[in-house]
Amino acid sequence: MAKKTRVQQRSMQIEVRESGVHGRGVYAAQFIPKGARIIEYTGERVAWEDAPDDVNNPHTFNFGLENGAVINPEVGGNDARWINHSCDPNCEAIEEDDRIFIDAIRDIQPGEELFYDYHMELDEPITESARRKFACHCGAVSCRGTMIEIED
Repeated sequence: MAKKTRVQQRSMQIEVRESGVHGRGVYAAQFIPKGARIIEYTGERVAWEDAPDDVNNPHTFNFGLENGAVINPEVGGNDARWINHSCDPNCEAIEEDDRIFIDAIRDIQPGEELFYDYHMELDEPITESARRKFACHCGAVSCRGTMIEIED
């Protein structure tokens, strides 16, 4: 009888360091091909009302799920929380079975910073004040100036 072998998916090599876009960022330490699963966004699952919310710092790491829960990476989180927003991203966040994965949407070269579009949603009207509060600094030609999802 033939011996069954388990194929283990190789994890992508990434590193966290200072970012020119915002604070810390995550960088490819190796070539990452388009379509590769890079990392899972991990952390404690909590209800929105129990998620950390610092009114003096609107930039949290909370990641909302379709089921209404929130991933709080401050407890049990990993390097995925340091991936910055860009209006012209090289990654995307994919939700599967109440889990978030970051996948490459194009080839990413070693040393390149990883980005995904946060598509932030607000439970309040999108005002100029809100746009400034969640300002985008990605520098992309297509930058919309805010991390908030703006419907056309």
